[in-house]
Amino acid sequence: MIGYHRALKFVMRSWWTRLSVLGAAGLGSTFWWQKKTEPVQTDLDSSKKSPSSVQSSSQYELKLVQVLFRHGARTPLKSIPDVLEAQWVPDLLEVPAHTQIDYVVTDLQGGPRPPAPVEDSYRAKTLTGGTHPGQLTTMGMQQMYDLGVRLRKQYIQDMAFLTPSFNHKEVYIRSTNIVRTIESAKCLVAGLFQQKQTDIVPIFTEEAEREVLYPNYYGCKLLKLLSGYRWAESSTLPDIASDLRSIQSVLGIQSHQRLDFILIRDDMVARETHGLPCPAVLDSWRARVEQRAVDMIYHIFDPTNRESLQLCVGPVLHILLNNMEMKVQDSALDEDRKLFLYSVHDTTLMPCLMALGVFDMRWPPYAADITLELHQHRQTKQYYVKISYIGQDQKIPGCSDVYCPLGEFKQALAMYALTEENYHTRCNST
Repeated sequence: MIGYHRALKFVMRSWWTRLSVLGAAGLGSTFWWQKKTEPVQTDLDSSKKSPSSVQSSSQYELKLVQVLFRHGARTPLKSIPDVLEAQWVPDLLEVPAHTQIDYVVTDLQGGPRPPAPVEDSYRAKTLTGGTHPGQLTTMGMQQMYDLGVRLRKQYIQDMAFLTPSFNHKEVYIRSTNIVRTIESAKCLVAGLFQQKQTDIVPIFTEEAEREVLYPNYYGCKLLKLLSGYRWAESSTLPDIASDLRSIQSVLGIQSHQRLDFILIRDDMVARETHGLPCPAVLDSWRARVEQRAVDMIYHIFDPTNRESLQLCVGPVLHILLNNMEMKVQDSALDEDRKLFLYSVHDTTLMPCLMALGVFDMRWPPYAADITLELHQHRQTKQYYVKISYIGQDQKIPGCSDVYCPLGEFKQALAMYALTEENYHTRCNST
């Protein structure tokens, strides 16, 4: 028990630093640093649609689109200790001209951008080669631009839902207050509108303590209390601990070095994505590293615990549902709004997928997206929600079809969605 408490204290002390954003990382404010690595978008074919979707689409009129997306490829949050160092040189961060747009970063009310302590913690460290941890790379910028192009084909070219150039009345963009997510949003918009804009693109952000776009262990005391120990505990689970000892031995890492599978995966995927050298021994361990990292994060988020998921992403789910309700009510405040974009982290997407009941036990790749479409049936005038993940339609448990009646969708998420007021009240109820 003494060793356990020491590990827990270490995690608590490391939280704010690594949380470099939870907002940035997905695990919430406290685990930001650890989890954000991820795979490059894989071979999922975004053009594939379910038979139900293809046959039914003509019956529905699209009313609103909301996209939660993970940032693009980045430098690692931390290098695996005692192994071959990769050279993370500044040339890897060059900005492609076609990803440039005229934009401004503000707070949620349109005022000055809030302080960014998570980003500051990244900038206080330097990787071998001269760059900082967690920075969006040229490859990541291109991935986000490509996601924008995919959305352009779907919502501008194929169905003429959006106007061809950016219009702030149509499109709302919110990002966690971390440079990689802000830049990812910018690159996506550049691809979506091909750098065409009628006005400056505003990207809205929130102060770190009140951020809800990732599990905020720093800002939510109750979440920290309920889930903090599970982070330290995750590496001690028998199968995970056994594999961790084995890989630490084959990598030649000293036993006193802090190491876990999320950290290993983060560094490994970042290297592979950018064609940088990786310890050869990881070739035979890759699948196991992926599996154990997901096992850890699954244990930490604990989807069997309703309160855990509520505090992780309950406010995000409420925001998405409220945006739909405003559209259904034809609110004058948002009558022209057609698209909401949320630039987030892997640790945002995973608990969202868990709450939706469609988490596939795979770490979300860079630039992964969850897209929610609100449709109205042309004849009955009833509203329906369609969810896709990386371009693949998803049938949500509790829904009768891929096109889910809005009432059924609300019911499916009712046990997890939380208003921000209720969220902050519960966070401080310790």
